[in-house]
Amino acid sequence: MKTSIRLSLTALVLTAFLSSCSDKTVERITYEANVPVYLSFNEFRTSFAKSDPVEISRPGKIYFKDNYLFVNEVGKGIHVIDNSDPANPIKKAFYEIMGNVDMAISGNILFADSYIDLVAIDISDIENPVEAGRIENIFPEVVPEGDRWYPYAMVDKSKGVIVDWDVKTVTEEREPGSTWNGYLYRGEMMFMTAADGAAKLSAGAGTAGSMARFMLNDHYLYLIAHPWMMKTVDVAEAEDMSIVDSINVSRNMETLFLLGEKLFVGTTTGMLIYDVTDATRPGLISHYDHINACDPVVADENYAYVTLRTGTTCSNGQNLLEVIDISSITSPYLVKSYPMYNPHGLGIDGDLLFVCDGTAGLKIYDKSDPLDIINRKIAHYPGFFTYDVIPMDGTLMLVGEEGIYQYDYSDPQNIVELSQIPITGDEK
Repeated sequence: MKTSIRLSLTALVLTAFLSSCSDKTVERITYEANVPVYLSFNEFRTSFAKSDPVEISRPGKIYFKDNYLFVNEVGKGIHVIDNSDPANPIKKAFYEIMGNVDMAISGNILFADSYIDLVAIDISDIENPVEAGRIENIFPEVVPEGDRWYPYAMVDKSKGVIVDWDVKTVTEEREPGSTWNGYLYRGEMMFMTAADGAAKLSAGAGTAGSMARFMLNDHYLYLIAHPWMMKTVDVAEAEDMSIVDSINVSRNMETLFLLGEKLFVGTTTGMLIYDVTDATRPGLISHYDHINACDPVVADENYAYVTLRTGTTCSNGQNLLEVIDISSITSPYLVKSYPMYNPHGLGIDGDLLFVCDGTAGLKIYDKSDPLDIINRKIAHYPGFFTYDVIPMDGTLMLVGEEGIYQYDYSDPQNIVELSQIPITGDEK
């Protein structure tokens, strides 16, 4: 197992006699680094395709719309599943979208990130999707993650889209005391989850899980374009999408959740609440601060629920479920914290709270008393890793490390597992 960055430095003093007779001293440095693999812009931007259903190997974000469940295959595309019968979900297609992690659907248009671009796909016919529009370079810093034990080097984004990394030996020359290019890029990059085929898609948006970085509000799409930047995109016309607003914040944004005219933003240092009465220009109302942690957030009219966890790049030292009083939206405050094992995504429906507690499995609570949630556990499904959930109308859709699970919770005292779509394992 690698435990440190492998690095070999060979410093060689070279003396170059310049025409002005002055000397220039440089160091030659040799080291191992992640070197980018490029795909031409033209090939990248003509790569969208639909294929027959494929095995799910590395699931990420989930999204539900009009009896269809959309499951991200991290970095590769989106699985389309007919979920009209949750006890018998049927995989219908796979949309090949390079570098895809997030999605949102309005009417019959699917919006998806594809490395550095935002793509709009017409899915009026699920079996025959068509790319309808694209905003180029809206996520300029997004690249796939390389081997974390090595630095990044020789990056030139003008050569094309970075789609992979190769670990190679790199030799550079520099003046003594100057910045070593091998580390130049690590902090700047955002690493990156009907019978005839005609979908009966209604107007309006679908429902995302709590890990979403995309959120629709009428015909505007809010998206986290960079950890420090949220953009508002007018998506009324898929063929002519445009950026209408950008917000810079001094925090690392991670997730978005919309409740009425309030947008909740989960960040590594707390929760931000925006007024989106004017959908084009979110205005900050208030914030709630917590320890440094990765956190998704969901909310009802009176409380917001946040999970914090260890084992992430956020360097958090605690695993918690926090309940925050938002009845006074300008002054949110912590009501109570509950210990968890390693919580990830969460969801709410009425008085029910669903928590994906990592390898501790799925936990379901009665949240009617925010001061006593931990003692009101309704059910616990241990023994498998859980990532995110969408509860809707008595059916819970859950994505985990070993499969896509669905439960009937219409009777909370008699929750029944309906189905499981297995996962085959990670593929590069």
